Amino acid sequence: MKQEFKIIFDLIEKNTRVLDVGCGDGILMEYLKYNKEIDIRGIEISKDNVQKCLSKGLTVIEGDAEKDLLQFPDSSFDFVILSQTLQAFLNPEIVIKELLRVGKKAIVTIPNFGFWKVRLHLLIKGTMPITKNLPDEWYNTPNLHMCTIKDFYNFCENRKIKLDKSLALHNEKISSINRLNLNTKNLSAELGIFLIES
Repeated sequence: MKQEFKIIFDLIEKNTRVLDVGCGDGILMEYLKYNKEIDIRGIEISKDNVQKCLSKGLTVIEGDAEKDLLQFPDSSFDFVILSQTLQAFLNPEIVIKELLRVGKKAIVTIPNFGFWKVRLHLLIKGTMPITKNLPDEWYNTPNLHMCTIKDFYNFCENRKIKLDKSLALHNEKISSINRLNLNTKNLSAELGIFLIES
C-alpha cells in the first residue's frame, strides 16, 4: 500500500461518511472500506475505472467532479478525499470550494512541482520533467494546473481555509509543513498532503 494512502487512512476517523473524488480503480476506497469502520463512496470520470470499482463491490458513480459535486447536499460527508487529482481540473478553485461544501473536512494530496528533482530536470534538460508522481509526457498529461506545496499552502492561507494538517512526503518519510519550513519542504518533498476545512 502506498505511503500516501496510509497517511490518508490515519487522517480519517472511524464511523464517518467519506467521499473519494476521482477514486480511480478504487484501491484507496477498498483499503479504507475493509480496514476502517467507515461508509465510503466514490465519484470517477472513467467508465473503465467505475466498472473496476463496481466489480470490487464498491459504491461508485460515474461523474465529473467539476460539475457533479453540485448534486451533493452541504456537509453530506465527514471527509472528502482528492488524491493527486487537483491539477487535472479546469478550475481547481471551484473544486476546492465544492469539496469544503460537500465535506466537513477535505484531504487533498498534490504532486509537488517545486520538488528539487523537478526543478533540476527543467533547469538542466530544459524539458518538462517525468517523475514517479508526474509520469506523463507534456503532450499527453492530464495535468492542467501544476502547483507546488508552497502554492497550495499560500492558496489556503489567502482564502482563510483552515489547514488542520500539512504534511510533506519524501521517500516514505513524513514531516510537518509550517510557515517557517515551507521553502525547505517545498524543495525537498515529492508530495504534499493537506487536511483542510472552511
